[in-house]
Amino acid sequence: MDIKKLTANTIRILAAEGVQKANSGHPGMPMGMADVAAILWTEFIKHNPDDPKWAGRDRFVLSGGHGSMLIYSMLHLTGYDLTMDDLKSFRQWGSKTAGHPEYGHVPGVETTTGPLGQGFGNGIGMAIAAKMTEARYGNLFGGNYIYGFCGDGDLMEGVSHETASTAGHLKLGNVIYFYDDNTITIEGHTYLTFSEDIQKRFESYGWQVLHTDAYDHEGIRKAILAGQAETEKPTLVITKSTIGFGSPNKANTHDVHGSPLGKDELTKTKENLGWSVDKEFYVPQEVAELFASRKSEMKKLYDSWKNDYASWKKNEVEKADQYEKALSGWLPENLEEELVAAVPKEPSATRTLSSKVIQKIAQLVPYFVGGSADLAPSTNTFMNGFDAIFADKFSGRNFHFGIREHGMGSILNGITLYGGYKAFGATFFVFSDYMRPTIRLAAIMQIPAIYVFTHDSIFVGEDGPTHQPVEHLAVLRAIPNSTVLRPADGIETAMVWAYALRKTDGPVSLILTRQKIDAFDREADFTPNDVLKGAYITCKEKEGKLDLVIAASGSEVPVADSAKKLLNDKLNIRVVSIPSREIFEKQTEEYKTKLFPADVPVVVIEAATMTGWGDLFRQKLLLIGMKSFGASAPYQTLAEKFGFTGASVAEKIKSWL
Repeated sequence: MDIKKLTANTIRILAAEGVQKANSGHPGMPMGMADVAAILWTEFIKHNPDDPKWAGRDRFVLSGGHGSMLIYSMLHLTGYDLTMDDLKSFRQWGSKTAGHPEYGHVPGVETTTGPLGQGFGNGIGMAIAAKMTEARYGNLFGGNYIYGFCGDGDLMEGVSHETASTAGHLKLGNVIYFYDDNTITIEGHTYLTFSEDIQKRFESYGWQVLHTDAYDHEGIRKAILAGQAETEKPTLVITKSTIGFGSPNKANTHDVHGSPLGKDELTKTKENLGWSVDKEFYVPQEVAELFASRKSEMKKLYDSWKNDYASWKKNEVEKADQYEKALSGWLPENLEEELVAAVPKEPSATRTLSSKVIQKIAQLVPYFVGGSADLAPSTNTFMNGFDAIFADKFSGRNFHFGIREHGMGSILNGITLYGGYKAFGATFFVFSDYMRPTIRLAAIMQIPAIYVFTHDSIFVGEDGPTHQPVEHLAVLRAIPNSTVLRPADGIETAMVWAYALRKTDGPVSLILTRQKIDAFDREADFTPNDVLKGAYITCKEKEGKLDLVIAASGSEVPVADSAKKLLNDKLNIRVVSIPSREIFEKQTEEYKTKLFPADVPVVVIEAATMTGWGDLFRQKLLLIGMKSFGASAPYQTLAEKFGFTGASVAEKIKSWL
């Protein structure tokens, strides 16, 4: 048997056996695409299993993460830190080989995939980052590709439309995706739901579209070479495949998509492929030698690149210093002081204050990049004095994502995963709904993507309830390992931006106002670092017994301050600003109790639904928030009608107590 065919069958059987042993999983796609994987990994992909983060490597993205046994098999065969025992423990507790590939769990997995379409978009983000890196630091960082496998489900999902359009617009010639055209989904044949002309669709985006049979090795090679030769367009290779290839009775049926073959069918599949039925999790010697030889070739390529890198460092000292700082996430030691100094002291909308901070960050941090979903004039996120990124200018810092919030989120994740950038994306807070899958994946991967959400409450005003976030704070706070930051003034805005830049282990969402926020009192002993505790006292109580703590975030902090002043002659009140519930919850019990004594009633004010606040406080608790959608009116009218004024809050407190 031809060595490449034997390699493909090795991948096929390993995938089927892993799923069978787990009695759970998706054998169909790995079996169908095994030949493409064999050619791609043994002849084209540049990588080094001994240095999985090598900057000169190509990236491979398995967008259909359900086919994870394919990438696990490839990583094992190519020499990554993934043993045969790991393959045997597929989908088990504590195993590296989770049901869907997870970034950070297995070296060589470039992104967590599973929700269809996300990997497609992540790969586009990686390709953009690769182009940016080459433009900034030179040709040494060029010439690497983002390869990917995507399926019918990926191409049905909306995020693939958004990011494919972006890729074509930016002429990303470093993208080569194989579309696993097997015409099968969970419910049956794709004729049930999917009849568009994929070639015409992608050509209209500006892609090069090629065709190959999934089992024609020469055709696969030619397609990859043609993709590499086309430098002005991303490439989609429509790959006509058979799901579950090799299975006599289940190939080309939806039964093989998400279920084990079954012991009898696995035996018949082995017989059909000329495989020994008695051997399990077996790699023929010839196949092992092929991968060992390829690893040796890659080591030579890697060593040559490292030598070139050493020469580049000597010759390009300034660029090399910038590059290594970017990779390490270097930030100025006095970052917080610089950002606080950048914001004006007079009251303003926090989106406006954030803009001042962004301008300062752009000056201080050369690898800080970002953009907006066609809302830069409203989100105030354009970095003045810096170019935008275009197909012919990847050295820019500002990114025009277009009206593609979901695509923006997946691209941000890809740029962040690529390394060397602090990237942000901005839109109105209400449209975070379109980005939630990408925020959730960033949280799962623990990557530090930054989201800037402005127009943060009903105080958007006249645009009405379609554009007024109400439930969104609770929704984002419900995502584990995600930090939500809602500042109340310039100092808080500067400090939460500093927190976002320094955070390395999860996404951060900055929640900013459209409207100006009134000034509020602060204690003389306040320091900006108090903000980084997630909650702090803005206005202390008088001497004597504490009667009440009023807490708020963002634009409601001045409301709390006003209510305190109105009640001062009757109650001894403390005001606390809570810019981040997540950060506050990580503080010591001593600090939490210091702010909120167990025997003192608490009032929380937020122009949003109040889900979750009851989990934070066990004291007698009054929640003043939203119980409905908003309305179309000037924001001052909405504050009166919905009870977000000092007078209204004071009356509610008097009635409650």
